[in-house]
Amino acid sequence: MKIAIASGKGGTGKTTVATNLAQLAASQGYQVAYIDCDVEAPNGHLFLRPDITSDDTVHVTVPDIDPTRCNHCGVCAHFCQFNALLCLPGEVLLFPELCHSCGGCQLICPQQCISEREREIGQCQIGKAGQVDFVSGRLNIGEAKSPPLIHQVKKQAPETDLMLIDAPPGTSCPVVESLRDCDFVVLVTEPTPFGLHDLTLAAEMVQLLGIPCGVVINRSAENDEATLAYCNSRRIPVLACLPDNRKAAEAYSRGELIAQSLPSFNQPFTTLLERLLQQTKHTGSPQQRCHP
Repeated sequence: MKIAIASGKGGTGKTTVATNLAQLAASQGYQVAYIDCDVEAPNGHLFLRPDITSDDTVHVTVPDIDPTRCNHCGVCAHFCQFNALLCLPGEVLLFPELCHSCGGCQLICPQQCISEREREIGQCQIGKAGQVDFVSGRLNIGEAKSPPLIHQVKKQAPETDLMLIDAPPGTSCPVVESLRDCDFVVLVTEPTPFGLHDLTLAAEMVQLLGIPCGVVINRSAENDEATLAYCNSRRIPVLACLPDNRKAAEAYSRGELIAQSLPSFNQPFTTLLERLLQQTKHTGSPQQRCHP
């Protein structure tokens, strides 16, 4: 069972939900894998503190042009839809950060002067955090595209009862790559106008992908009504409301799992896990409201 934890913007508590759920599910006897696909800013390791057993470099392929055979005909540059190649009268320039590694230029080259070479884009770490299997990616600084690294990180995920994918924030390509093949998506939001705006975008993206979803309202207080009304109007189940609590923020700043540090948060996360397991079995029976 693959469950992605996503959000329309950063800072809503996505990693808090993902790491606490992973630890809680493992404590209840589930085989759990936590997959940190937020490769531009991974921080799940700060809370789960895994023992890393493998740290591998991830590469993609880019074209390697033999200048002694190239006649600068321009066919490869004309073919490339990502503008990764520019043919000048005396040379062909490659912009590797734009290359999508499709290999089309190699296939179409009339002179057969293009081969492939590897280019490093980041790291993939594998480890164990207690009973939780841990996989995380880290994109190299300045690297423009994260989906290839996210794809490799997900390929390293072990077979478990429950896989929790900590997705990047937003609604762009890295999020879509993270959510691919997932059974359910948890959208974490906060009860503010900005939070509702980004929740709307994220919910529309998930529904376009055809994946069932539910909402967790983090920092829930007296101003949840607009978020609840939106979820009710779109028939999106609200799975949990995590209360706004200064001690939770302090525990987060110390890199602690709040379900462990604050007993008052154990029950909301336990209820959230139960509802998630129910939702993935019965995705057609949304709950309209939550009662923290």
